[in-house]
Order: sequence, then structure tokens, then C-alpha cells
Amino acid sequence: MVSDERALATWLAERDDVALARLLADRGVSPSIGWHDFFDAAEGLLDPASLDRALSRLPGRELAALANGDPGPSKHLGSLALLGQDGRPLASVVDRLTALISERPDAIAGEPLTDHPRASGETSAAAAAEKAFTTSGALADVLLACLHTPLARTGAGAISAADRKRLIEAGAVGSPEELEDLVESASAAGLTRPLEREWVVTEAGERWLESATADRWTTVAEGFRAALPEGLRTASGGFAGAEYWPRAYPLDSEWPARAARLRRIAELWGLLDADGAEPPWTVALRTGENPDPAPLTAHLPPEIDRVYLQADLTAIAPGPLAPHLDLRLRGIARRESRAQASTYRFTGDSLGAGMTEGETAQSIREFLATISLTGIPQPLDYLIESTAARHGLVRVRVDVATDRTRVESPERGLLDTIAVDQALRPLGLVHDGDSLVSRVTREAVYWSLADARYPVVAIGPSGTPEPQHRRASKSPSTAPGDPRDVYARLIGILRGGHSIDGEAAWLGRELEQAVRARAAIIVVVRMPDGSERTFTLEASGLGGGRLRGRDKGADIERTLPVSSIVSVHAA
Repeated sequence: MVSDERALATWLAERDDVALARLLADRGVSPSIGWHDFFDAAEGLLDPASLDRALSRLPGRELAALANGDPGPSKHLGSLALLGQDGRPLASVVDRLTALISERPDAIAGEPLTDHPRASGETSAAAAAEKAFTTSGALADVLLACLHTPLARTGAGAISAADRKRLIEAGAVGSPEELEDLVESASAAGLTRPLEREWVVTEAGERWLESATADRWTTVAEGFRAALPEGLRTASGGFAGAEYWPRAYPLDSEWPARAARLRRIAELWGLLDADGAEPPWTVALRTGENPDPAPLTAHLPPEIDRVYLQADLTAIAPGPLAPHLDLRLRGIARRESRAQASTYRFTGDSLGAGMTEGETAQSIREFLATISLTGIPQPLDYLIESTAARHGLVRVRVDVATDRTRVESPERGLLDTIAVDQALRPLGLVHDGDSLVSRVTREAVYWSLADARYPVVAIGPSGTPEPQHRRASKSPSTAPGDPRDVYARLIGILRGGHSIDGEAAWLGRELEQAVRARAAIIVVVRMPDGSERTFTLEASGLGGGRLRGRDKGADIERTLPVSSIVSVHAA
């Protein structure tokens, strides 16, 4: 145990900050733990409870390799500080593994990953493809909602109850579980990312929304494969068949729930059918090759690029509308039905929301003219014109002279309403002549007015309307929760502790531990004449370069110079 601790302390001190932070994160070390140096860190990492946690998170095949005593050049096991310099398990690791395996001998069965999944039948494969298509549309709904208002995250990382309710009532998802699975899929594919206490859409997510269904599926499928835990990955870059997943981490009590969630996500995206069998398009993905969505899209109707505009202010798409057209249409209309044939409804609010995002009456007419099979009905044309006439009644600009935000409108009554609107009180708007002024930025004032459903437009430095796009894809250079940031303080403390080099440092460590435990120790001291003498002491104090303790043999207090101590070990 002592030799393990000393060797590990030296090894830890030689790691760079990135590797050390990753190790601490993988081992589940609290950033606020009370370690003072690398000796403390080594002792903590070799603590039985800490080792049990680390071993329980290992896949079955790595447990089997450790149990055999020869894990080979395993970078993963080495990075977890479970192996010695010779590449073999540390003695303390072997002790804990032996204890765990005695309770769960099945944990080291070492089942191979090269199983042969069941193949889906034609009907089941078609149903799986339909499921993937539906899921793609549901994720698009979630991302669009997230673009407008980022999804709030609880302290535990789950989506807030308010946002779950909002998306379920809007028909985007059917349950909180489905929403969490969709967001995890998006995160794995790089379409969303956590930013502080919110989920935000990345630039890749915005591009995904405009992609064809086949490209959407490919992006998510590749992200799903890349994010799979190490225990499911194969040497070819693929992954094990789903029937193996529940057995991958035999000592991890949380793994069954995690494996079940991975299977749910795989079924959502058509990688498995409802019975857990594998459709044809999953084979290449599982074997580590580039996925081919052609067999999947063969089961889906072709995308269309035309709609029927109706006099009742609706648009009917007789098939799945091409995603980039659907995206823009939904920017100016509210989708009422979600199926291969969809219905969209135009309202003053939906058109106003599109104009808030940069559309104009002219751009809307030009877009609708290109996709309509029936022209633009007169009632819809009138609604576009009347909405455009009202939109922009409230103008927000920066006053160059005062650098404050100025809110203007030709309707004095509208400004008076804004001035007393309780929802806008945080803006601190006050009358200044024929307008309102605020110390808050133009963008914040603009979006507050837009959210309160005022017909607002932003005015640029040139005096012309300037389109505003609410996007939250900007993010810091390091990912939230980056281990380097999380453990920066702890690593600084460890590196500032006393040196781990040389016999003197290790001797000091042993003496400190003996004093803390008031342990009985055998101390070998070099006398002035060069001879050595042995004392059995109950260590009681260490300071000023001297060790104090009661001599068990002579029953007296002794004080020994630390510089004269040759060695120390337990009595």
C-alpha cells in the first residue's frame, strides 16, 4: 500500500494540468476536497471507497483484463490511475477488485462485443424509418423553440418543468422523457450545448434545421455513435449490438437505466425497431463505416417544394415539405398539424413575428409566390399588408448624443401604454419629449418590446430598419464544465504542496501521518558517530525539524532531529 501511494504521488505530479483534470473528473473527485499535496491525492485515489467507485464504472471486458493481471497497454485504465509503472494493476486495485468479484463473479465474464444482432423484417424496418422521420420533425420543433427562447436547465441538468410543459402543450413532444432524449441526441451531435443554466442551439444546429431529412438523420446517427460509452465501442470504430448493452457495465448500479435510455434514443432515430432488431441502415454505422441513409429514405415519401395557399389563411403541404422551406414557412405561419401532410396557419401575430426576425411584406410575398400552387389569396395578401403597416409603429434606436436607447412612435397613446406596462418596468423607460429613453441596450429594449407583442422595429445608424435575430449560439472558447476550469484551484493547491521528490519528502509524509494518527512507529536514527540506533516511539508532534514522541522501551519523551532519521515504519 505504501509503495503504491508513493509511486502514484510521483506519477500524478508528472501529469500535465489537462491530463490531471481529466483524471480527477473521471474518478469523481470533488473540486473542494481537502487535499494539500500529491501524497494526499494518491492516498485519496487509493482509498477503498474511491477504488470501488472507479472499478464499478469499468466495462466488463476491462474488469476481466484487470482480474487477469495483464490489461496490456490500456490507456483508459492507465489514465484512471489504476496501473503501476509496469502496466500491471496496483496491489490496492487488485485487493478491491478481488473483493468486488467475490460478490459478483459474473462481472468478469468478458463477453465479446462481436455478437450478431437480429435483422429487422421489412415491415418493422419501414416502421423504424417512419419513426426516424417523425423524430426528426420533433427535434426540429424543439430546436426552433430553443432558438427563440433557450431551454432552462435545473441544477441536476434536466430541462425545467415550465419548458417541458410548454413544448408538450405545443405538440412538439409527447412526454418529458422524449424531450430529454431528443436534447441528449442533439447534444451528442453538436446541435445544442449547455451554456450556464440553459440549453442553446449551436451554429451547427441552425444549419441542421435547413438540411434535408437524410442529412439530418446522418448527423444525429454519427453523433449518437461518437458519444457512446467506451464499454460499447469496438476496435473498428463501431459499437456492440443492442442485446449486449445491458451487460456492458456489470458493477455499475446506474448503468441499467442508462442502457435503457440509449436504447430509447436508438429506437427514436430508427437505429433499432420496436423489438430491438436492427434495420439495414444501422449495419454500416455499427461496424464503424460511414452511415448510408439511402435504405432509410427509400421507405419515406419524397420531399416536396410546393404548397396550396387557401383563402382561409392556411397553407396545405400535401407531403413532407423540404426542411429549408418548412423552416422559413414556420417563421411566418403557425404549423397546426404534424404529419407527412402538414397544415400551416397565417395570423397577424405569426406574420409580425416573422417581420420581427427580418422579414418584410415584399420578402414574404416573394417567398410565398415561389412555393404556392394557387397564388396568394386576397385575404392573405390583405393580412400581410395590414400587418406590415402596423409593424414598425414602435421604433427603437440608439441616441448618438446621449448613448441611450430611444423608443419612438407616431401614436402617443401607444408610448403611454408602454411607459406604464408593468412587464417593461425593468427597462426603466422615462418620457423625454415625444419619446421614451432607457439606459438599457437597444437589443434588450427591442426584445422586451417584441416579447410583449408590441409592433417594434430596430433602427440602425443609417436610420433604416435593421433586422434582428435572436440567437444564442455564441459560446465561450472552453466548454462549460471543462475539467481544467473545474479543478484549476485544486490542481494549484496540489502543485503548491511540498515536493514529492527524494527520500526526505517521503519520510516527511510518513512522519506527518504517524503524528496525525498518534501511531506507534519504529524509527532508525543515525547517531553523531555514524552508528544507527532504533527507537520505538508513539509519535506525538512534528515541528521545527524535530519529531517528538514517547519512547516505548524507556518510557520517556524523546525529541529526534528529522535530519538524522534514516527510516521509519509501523511498529
